Amino acid sequence: MNLATSIIGIAAYLILAPLAGGLLAGIDRKISARMQGRFGPPVLQPFYDFFKLLEKEPITVNKVQDFYVMCFLIFIVITGCFFFAGGDLLLIIFTLTLASIFLVVAAFSSNSPYAQIGAERELLQMMAYEPMVLIMAVGFYLVNGSFNISDIVTSPVMAIQYLPGIFLGFVFILTIKLRKSPFDLSMSHHAHQELVKGLTTEFSGKTMAVIEIAHWYENIFLLGFVYLFFANALAWSPVLAVVVCLATYFLEILIDNNYARMKWQIAINASWIVAITLGFVNLLILYFIS
Repeated sequence: MNLATSIIGIAAYLILAPLAGGLLAGIDRKISARMQGRFGPPVLQPFYDFFKLLEKEPITVNKVQDFYVMCFLIFIVITGCFFFAGGDLLLIIFTLTLASIFLVVAAFSSNSPYAQIGAERELLQMMAYEPMVLIMAVGFYLVNGSFNISDIVTSPVMAIQYLPGIFLGFVFILTIKLRKSPFDLSMSHHAHQELVKGLTTEFSGKTMAVIEIAHWYENIFLLGFVYLFFANALAWSPVLAVVVCLATYFLEILIDNNYARMKWQIAINASWIVAITLGFVNLLILYFIS
């Protein structure tokens, strides 16, 4: 990508990602409600909730908690900017991990037992999905000879042709990253969470609003990873990639509404088994045929 294209990508992400993320959250609620036989809230309800949180009186356990939450938002935004500027995939993954660490530290700083257990589970979830994410990055490198997003989306080869196992493995761990059942262990948007709100138990008002908009930003570039599997130099590939992203998100909603939450041990074991059987085996086959 040239400089102008990178700047346009960053600007579009900064402006459009929270709008698209909020709409996805509203559509998620609406579809989930219909699956459960309810009418559901308006599609714009996440935006109403966001502005309502901004109007609430700020109540925090300590000031450092707000600092860590703001760092979480900043690094999530930086991660997305790297992605849509066509940056290095490994740098994007490491920056995303750093952002998650800030959220974990913010939860630990509250000294709430619910938040601390939620933070511990968040760390366990990171251990569960990180191997598959790194395998995905290696897979893209083997296919395209580069870690740069700009090289992947302009490649003559569609990555899904060589990485079907890695794609399925990433969709599996995407359930963890999108905080969907059966792996919504550290926090949940549903009432069945036995940890109240998990690691966000002590967050409220503007602090909670910051976390919500950070998740909107995050969800967009997580779907961007799905996009990479189907985007290439062909003119029609972006359309196909966007359709697959929407279909993948719908699949995650379907899974969320059909599976009860599982224990953290199952999350780790299942994720590592998927990483080995789908991800690592796919890498081995790709290595020998290339």
